[in-house]
Amino acid sequence: SGWGWLGFNRQEQRLQIATCANQDPLQATTGLSPIFGIDVWEHAYYLQYKNVRADYVKAIFQIANWKKADELLQKAKQ
Repeated sequence: SGWGWLGFNRQEQRLQIATCANQDPLQATTGLSPIFGIDVWEHAYYLQYKNVRADYVKAIFQIANWKKADELLQKAKQ
């Protein structure tokens, strides 16, 4: 449980996947610039998806604002 992230590593100039427990901030704990995050705590999906977290994650990818994610990536690359 926690958060799943796609972040940009400025030192290595590449995207990385990371997780953060609880509400720990991505940048402060990993040094990554946040591009896209998913709340994977049960409270985020249980009422609609029960124990099928994978269906919740698939649904998030369908409604994600990928244009905004790209804007954040371009900004992080500067």
